[in-house]
Amino acid sequence: MSEELIIRHCAPTLAGMKTGNLFACSFADAEDMKQHLRRINGIFAGKDLRILPLRFQNKQALIYVYRPAKLSADLRGDAACRLLQQRGYTPQAPGRCIVELIRRLQSGGAFPHEIGLFLGYPPEDVHGFIENKAQGYKCAGGWKVYGDVQAAEKRFAKYQKCTNIYCALHAKGRSIENLAVAVKTI
Repeated sequence: MSEELIIRHCAPTLAGMKTGNLFACSFADAEDMKQHLRRINGIFAGKDLRILPLRFQNKQALIYVYRPAKLSADLRGDAACRLLQQRGYTPQAPGRCIVELIRRLQSGGAFPHEIGLFLGYPPEDVHGFIENKAQGYKCAGGWKVYGDVQAAEKRFAKYQKCTNIYCALHAKGRSIENLAVAVKTI
């Protein structure tokens, strides 16, 4: 797994602007994946950043890069809490929520669309996506928007600008260790 891949898919999270990002990555086997993730988690130590495999099958991993403190704050919000409780999660325990999300992703059942809450998407958009079965959205960018279009479009542009800047800096030799900012925990 290259630094470039992580930066291209996770720049807003590395910059402290976003709760989390997901991307798919190929690995030779589970041990290869674990070695790569241990190395990256070592780089992320002290920066309130984590990298986890949410699912690994057929040499493909679904990788989650996130900020634990931001996730905890997001899941404490009333709308997110309600949505997660309705879906059988315990939002007061973010670690248990991640474990439950992993269980659901690995079960082979229906895709857990509440995953948007783990990525920092607005709860009203996650709820709208689930309730409307991905139909009837107002606009789409990083996610499908059912609520505040203006706010979402600003966030999409901000995230894209961050990604462009981070990719350019990395191309000029800046390492992921230097690009991943430390964020004070709440």
